[in-house]
Amino acid sequence: MLEKVIFENVSKKFNMYSKQSDKLLDLVFAKKRQTKKQFCAVKDVSFKVYQGETIGIIGLNGSGKSTLSNILSQVIPQSEGRIEIYGETSLIAISAGLNASLSGIENIELKCLMHGLNKQEIEKLKPAIMDFADIGDFIYQPVKNYSSGMKSRLGFAISVHTNPDVLVIDEALSVGDSTFYEKCMAKMREFKAEGKTIFFISHSASQVKNFCERVIWMHYGHMKRMGDVNEVIKEYLAFISWFNDLNAKEKKEYKQEMLNRQVEYTKISNKPKRGNGLLLRNIVKPAGMLFVLLASAVMLILS
Repeated sequence: MLEKVIFENVSKKFNMYSKQSDKLLDLVFAKKRQTKKQFCAVKDVSFKVYQGETIGIIGLNGSGKSTLSNILSQVIPQSEGRIEIYGETSLIAISAGLNASLSGIENIELKCLMHGLNKQEIEKLKPAIMDFADIGDFIYQPVKNYSSGMKSRLGFAISVHTNPDVLVIDEALSVGDSTFYEKCMAKMREFKAEGKTIFFISHSASQVKNFCERVIWMHYGHMKRMGDVNEVIKEYLAFISWFNDLNAKEKKEYKQEMLNRQVEYTKISNKPKRGNGLLLRNIVKPAGMLFVLLASAVMLILS
């Protein structure tokens, strides 16, 4: 089998700030800081996925599923580790990649252009996308006026018609009606038959069990388990049963303990990179520094 997606020790960290103005202060006084506080949304994840596989991704809220899906679809880069993805990826999530100020038609054209299609190809695909989305005259209205279900319909319709090699579906089917859900599942089964690789992120263990061969169980940033769908789902449901038996205080304490483990304090190296010292001194003039300081002060006052 051909390898389609390879993750080796992949992590994604986000800097943590108590307020927005701290970001500006961080730019000005970065050299004086010894450590930076970071939240590790995904930590040290490794796996291989092969062409034609359908992989489920499950886990509690805040477990890192959406961060993983954004890394898979190359919306955000990893902080650490190596990633190899062979082929074009497409993310389907509620309103993902849709411009709220543009109409449905304009979003179709924009997203297709972003996938490398030319004007003639877009015009040819447009009727099929509109028919699949089936949102009537709302296709000519701004997306900001859409319901969550309509956004999901449009996003799914566009993504599946751009013919991606790797499809990443993040809870996009959780807001649609049963008719649209069945239409989406039929299209995904077509993709499976064509040998495409699918990542299916869902809170529904039954959906994952019915559609996927293997499952990744994410647990507060870590990949707790990856394996056969029946085995992993069985372990996951046993965990959910244990967790639901906890009282409110115990649940809160457990969540807080897990979240605390995701917070890291990373040492900052203040050594200038070779050849960059003079360049930085020439770029960051005193007047520019004063402007940044004044901007930071204004933000502090307004916050």
